[in-house]
Amino acid sequence: MPTAARLVAALAFAVVAFAAARAYVPLLPEGTQVRLFAPVAALIGAATGWWVMGPLAGRGWGAAIGFGMRSAATAVFWAALLFSGREMILRSINRRYGGPMEAVVGTFDIALDYVRLLVSDPRVPAVLVLGGALGGLMAEVAARRWR
Repeated sequence: MPTAARLVAALAFAVVAFAAARAYVPLLPEGTQVRLFAPVAALIGAATGWWVMGPLAGRGWGAAIGFGMRSAATAVFWAALLFSGREMILRSINRRYGGPMEAVVGTFDIALDYVRLLVSDPRVPAVLVLGGALGGLMAEVAARRWR
């Protein structure tokens, strides 16, 4: 059911994911295609805000901060999985895998590499933690204001 908290959370986490993606782009290797990276990350953030943070809003200020950081981590998980899946398909087209199981395992190896790169620079985790907490608080305000 649509609520104000879900809408605010979706908008807030779209902004958080977009900002985190923009902070992440300089860490990527030279020549990496990043044209749709930030917009797709924003869509993942919006979906996470709607389905993860939105229903959890209204349970208190401390919980909102924790749920907001949880939502940011969930967005990172889905973004890493989506982008590593895309990379795996591109590598499969170039016949870099010996079979389907190797490709599936390769997806998770690529996702781990993306997460390792993410934590290598403190700017991206800072955007995610602070933005997640702020997004959670914004959803909490919306839940309290428009019941």
